[in-house]
Amino acid sequence: MSRFSNLELNSEFEESSNTESVIKDEGYYLGEAKSAFESGRFERGLRAYAKVLEFNPRNTTAWTGQVRMLIELGEFREAKLWADKALETFSNESELLAAKAVALGRLGDLKAALAFSDASIEERGNTPYIWLARGDVLLARKEKRAEYSFNKALLLAPNDWFFPWLISRVHFFYKKFSVALKMAQLALSVDGSRGVIWLQLGRSQQALGLAGMAVNSFEQVRQLDPACFEAEAELTRLFRPGLAARLRNYWRELFHR
Repeated sequence: MSRFSNLELNSEFEESSNTESVIKDEGYYLGEAKSAFESGRFERGLRAYAKVLEFNPRNTTAWTGQVRMLIELGEFREAKLWADKALETFSNESELLAAKAVALGRLGDLKAALAFSDASIEERGNTPYIWLARGDVLLARKEKRAEYSFNKALLLAPNDWFFPWLISRVHFFYKKFSVALKMAQLALSVDGSRGVIWLQLGRSQQALGLAGMAVNSFEQVRQLDPACFEAEAELTRLFRPGLAARLRNYWRELFHR
């Protein structure tokens, strides 16, 4: 079943809190969505943004958030459809335009992706996400200018772990694993207490063949976020057949430290 068909405004949201004193209004679910995004729970973020729209169908942050969650989940066609639906009402919303540009770029429609990215900058090109999205589109187009866009996003969000983490995820998607590792390390230098950063670091290390370092990173995730099933899955993957070779790499890394 299409994920898009499940994004109607009356979609159910699994409650995360049992406290009856909390007023579960638009602001509450917007906070839930932000928390879910920052912890890498994209499905949960998708549902929370849908709840926001039940309270306020004109909340453009929630519309954009849903498109971004779909992109993070790899549902690029659904992201484009949802962006189109939102842009029928909010045709000049810069971050919606940027999010649609990313969806188009990942679908391979590179000319249209650049056009929507240009439009987002023309509308209001001064937010970190607009430049992050620009970098995403330019990476899809294999253009060297992508680095400038990512650096611009970082300048607009100084001392913030969130955007280096997102930039790491973008580079990982395009198999730029060395840059993904560097950006994950930058995010970690800002905030080392977030399991979602250690998870991204471990995945980048694993992609580069640094199995021992990846194990250490995934173990950090276990400690910081015991509910993160992805860390368990990555550890299981690391210790599948081929364990002996991975262990040799692990001890080799320890020896060279």
